[in-house]
Amino acid sequence: MIDAFSPIELGSVKLANRFAVAPMTRNRVAADGTATPQVAEYYRQRASAGLIVTEAIYPSTQARSFPGTPLLTNEEQAASWRQVTDAAHEAGAVIYAQLMHGGRVFSPDNDLVPLAPSAVRTPEQIYTPSGMRDMPVPRAMTEEDIQTTIDDFVHAARLAIAAGFDGVELHGANGFLIQQFFCSKANVRTDRWGGPAENRIRFAVAVVEAVAKEIGAERTALRVSPASPVMGIEEADTEALYRALFAALAPLGLAFVDMREWPGRRRLTEELRALWPGKLVLNPHAEDAPRPPHEEARDALDSGVADVVAFATAFLANPDLPRRIAQAGPYNEPDPATFYGGATGYTDYPFLEG
Repeated sequence: MIDAFSPIELGSVKLANRFAVAPMTRNRVAADGTATPQVAEYYRQRASAGLIVTEAIYPSTQARSFPGTPLLTNEEQAASWRQVTDAAHEAGAVIYAQLMHGGRVFSPDNDLVPLAPSAVRTPEQIYTPSGMRDMPVPRAMTEEDIQTTIDDFVHAARLAIAAGFDGVELHGANGFLIQQFFCSKANVRTDRWGGPAENRIRFAVAVVEAVAKEIGAERTALRVSPASPVMGIEEADTEALYRALFAALAPLGLAFVDMREWPGRRRLTEELRALWPGKLVLNPHAEDAPRPPHEEARDALDSGVADVVAFATAFLANPDLPRRIAQAGPYNEPDPATFYGGATGYTDYPFLEG
């Protein structure tokens, strides 16, 4: 039996425990993409977790999917995150910046044209001030676009380390750009970036290798969500694709892989866990029906599928989640109506008394 409150080394750092705050978009930064004191307070409140992975931060304006989300393109934006990393460190947590390119997940209100592996529009809609709307057809990325995007990730990773982050997690999940390359229906390219699985993982591997070369593999991580249908993704060859991906990444010595488990796919998680030689952070959903966090954590750690257990909305609604898990609840219920934007539902969820 693994003690969830025991320390563990993750890359170049040691976590105080085996709980992680999963990355969650909150749409609460300043209009220029900088972090605010309220953002620092939000993460400080949740720093009883051993590891915090921030909301998605965009490495370019071209990459940005949603309004009210942060950018990391210049020194001013990087400096705004110093208050966040200081707050997390002072409270005892390790904090990683998640870097994400939205690809074809793009607001029609944006003046730019979205870039994606291919000119294939997602069937999903996006929220805008005028209501739910179809997303635009993206432009297929050229070789120059691909290299520019890799360079943008590298530049943002460099800024993240300068801002005091312990490392960077690259977002390869939930239907955004990296996973769009994985998906044979979103990626219909016939060049070296498309076709068989070993080509469709090439972009992810190239980004990871470039960032690891810049900041060190021990400070670099990748998030994946095998079999996730989010944002219109359909992975026809999930097992083969992620076997190839994990094999390509294994020699790099990454800090960890962060996996969002899709409900009911524990067998797939077990297969991929067996292939991955490094540390695995898992956002667990072993069964179709949700279970209390203390049950999910115990099951994931004791079964060996996870080294660290990440929670999303459970941490959103329970800033002191590790303490609540230790005593098997009670848990605050998250309010989906306040997940994004506004003052309510951000730093006002109550702690346990005492």
